[in-house]
Amino acid sequence: MQVRPLYDRVLVKRVEEETKSKGGLFLPESAKEKPSEGIVLAVGQGRVNDKGEVRALVVKEGDRVLFGKYAGNEIKVDGEDRLILKESEIFGIVQS
Repeated sequence: MQVRPLYDRVLVKRVEEETKSKGGLFLPESAKEKPSEGIVLAVGQGRVNDKGEVRALVVKEGDRVLFGKYAGNEIKVDGEDRLILKESEIFGIVQS
């Protein structure tokens, strides 16, 4: 199944957190937080302004983005967790 976001929505796959702490200890599942970083899988066509014009999104497929811990809505696509959020919920694009 494929999901194509509408308007200014973005489909994101969360990037998994490390299983070890900086000191080398393994972290149990209960101690981990949901990652606030992900990879953009799909983007909508853009936001429609008051004049009816479509403004294209800044983020694109393949971008690594930062977002809030409680941002967006979680969905399941082919049994895997995905996140749909508005472009305005994205804090920034990670540049390497």
